[in-house]
Amino acid sequence: MAKYRITQIISSNGETKRQKDTLRCLGVRRMHKTVEIEKSSVTDGQVAKVAHLCKVEVID
Repeated sequence: MAKYRITQIISSNGETKRQKDTLRCLGVRRMHKTVEIEKSSVTDGQVAKVAHLCKVEVID
């Protein structure tokens, strides 16, 4: 199944609490740290909301 590789590249300072919480739910804890999560409809929506803060790659 496909996965996302997500790396936070922009600080979440100044962002809304909802966007910060979304990053936490995705497992992104710090700048320049990478996480891999399963691709699903839920994670698609979460990634779309914080895409301006992260670099997102799709892994097959």
